[in-house]
Amino acid sequence: MSDEPAPDAERDAVLAALRPVVDGVAATFGPVCEVVLHDYRRPERSVVAVAGSVTGRTAGGAMSEIGMRVLARGDEARDELNYVTRTDDGTLLKSSTMVLRDSTGAVFGALCVNLDVTAVDRAHALLGALAGTAGLPADPPATTFGDDIDAVVDAIVDAHPLRRDISWAALDRAQRLELFRDLDGRGVFAVRRSVEHVANRLGISRASAYHYLSQARAATGPAADTP
Repeated sequence: MSDEPAPDAERDAVLAALRPVVDGVAATFGPVCEVVLHDYRRPERSVVAVAGSVTGRTAGGAMSEIGMRVLARGDEARDELNYVTRTDDGTLLKSSTMVLRDSTGAVFGALCVNLDVTAVDRAHALLGALAGTAGLPADPPATTFGDDIDAVVDAIVDAHPLRRDISWAALDRAQRLELFRDLDGRGVFAVRRSVEHVANRLGISRASAYHYLSQARAATGPAADTP
């Protein structure tokens, strides 16, 4: 019998070891901090432990679009440290996402830290205005956090540049392929039943959605019109 640990047993042990770390980091930074432990083996319920309430996550909740991006990159995913994003309600976050790997190097989860820096940003802007050095702040990208994976998928689809001001019917074939290629690259279709959900969101048939996804994955260059 091999002495190598079973992959799932090893991954479960890593997650169990990190649970007290979740509580410890959140307690150290106080109420402006949220720490979330994810198990990407179950994207729809990836949150296995959470401490703090910056984004309102709860155990048993779904991954965010950041998690989908990591999932899409698979074992090529890398840590994303000290990036700035904001929630739908305007809360400014300084965040880090650290991927978890088993002994083979396979990515199976992530430890995420979110700091609410809204008050700090406002204080910085005020001090800059008083000193006469304030400039126009960069607008950080919005990230949808929620316990419902369908809501996260909806937000990604609805916020896509090709979908904000134009209907699916108004998109030409190249744009439709670009939309599906981009959604696939962001990990949307790594979630179970997401193709059907995207089809419903776009108002198209499931068969059409699978067709465009297949074509987008097969395309190696600009999409060519078909008869």
